[in-house]
Amino acid sequence: MEELAEPAEQKNTVPVIDRMMEVLGQLERRPGGSNIRELTQDLGQPRTTVYRILNTLQHHNMVRRDEDGFYYLGDRLLRLASHVAGGGGQVDIAALGQPVLDKLADEIGESCKLSVLDDQGLLVIAVSQGRREYALAVTPGQRMPVHVGAAGKLLLAHLSEDELQDRFARPLVALTPKSITDPRRLRRELSRIRKQGWAQDAGEHMLSIQAVSAPVFDRSGKMIAAISVPFLKGTEQQRIDEIREAVLTAAEGLSVALKGQAAQ
Repeated sequence: MEELAEPAEQKNTVPVIDRMMEVLGQLERRPGGSNIRELTQDLGQPRTTVYRILNTLQHHNMVRRDEDGFYYLGDRLLRLASHVAGGGGQVDIAALGQPVLDKLADEIGESCKLSVLDDQGLLVIAVSQGRREYALAVTPGQRMPVHVGAAGKLLLAHLSEDELQDRFARPLVALTPKSITDPRRLRRELSRIRKQGWAQDAGEHMLSIQAVSAPVFDRSGKMIAAISVPFLKGTEQQRIDEIREAVLTAAEGLSVALKGQAAQ
């Protein structure tokens, strides 16, 4: 019986790199972190193999380990993602955006995030923690569906029609009763967002949390990232207005910095 030929894409791979990518894939699916026991079970690999891969990735800052032994995607990996989101080149959006986020967090006391779109959805590539009482904790590497938050809707609103059709071809899952899952209604929401220049989450991701987001543009005028600030439901409208204006100013400042960096 004739033996079936192994596909070229499988024949020419490096097994240890395949296993490394499997580890990163599991951590991507677990934004809350994962320990060695969970990774060993999920991957079906020996504990020593997983441990050595994690140690190597940690050495290169591709993953990070907390004091409780849980692993997360590392800062270096997120910075690589920020280069891809920015269309390549030498501009590191996360590094350039970090001082902008820090200044914003100091100014308003709330936590803030810088997010981009990739093939999987919304990815948080940089954060700054707020010091105000009841400021919500934010985590780099967090992933969210693109249709249920302020940053995601804002990024969707600036996609081309072909890109938007591709996103709408995927399931629009409701996370709360506020989530918009009807494509026609979502299109109307995106049109409104484009006109007003910012977006708001009214409890679409979590009922107790709202947010506002503003766009970050590159030198060509293309939106490539979003700065957002989450806050608790029940925040007074005057306070929300203050947060929105601060976020818009921060996003405009980062856009100017990106254009200046690209021109160098």
